[in-house]
Amino acid sequence: MDNCIFCKIAAGEIPSKKVYEDEDVIAFHDINPAAPVHFLIVPRKHIPTLTECGPEDTALLGKMAALAPKLAAEQGCGYRLDAEGNRSGGFKTLFNTGPDGGQEVYHLHMHVIGGPHPWRVRFVQQ
Repeated sequence: MDNCIFCKIAAGEIPSKKVYEDEDVIAFHDINPAAPVHFLIVPRKHIPTLTECGPEDTALLGKMAALAPKLAAEQGCGYRLDAEGNRSGGFKTLFNTGPDGGQEVYHLHMHVIGGPHPWRVRFVQQ
């Protein structure tokens, strides 16, 4: 798409703070982060929304999902389980789809969000 900001970033026409790139996807830090770690995984193929993915995009979506934990760990918010079974770290993945889903850029992208707890809403069991 000629006017798509993510297509321009993927093509190298607009600079970004890259986390990862290969022939299928590019990952870069969000310019308006919601947490200490907040990056996007974006396919190079222009797909406007998750709804418009078809069976031919299954491998691409799987690649994005499998890449998220690896990159999250590299950025310092990986999920860990120690020898005693204690859990720590972690991150959130998110696809915004459509106007009511909060999508602002109509090029499929996965948010990977993590870091120390202050950004996270905590629920207390009573």
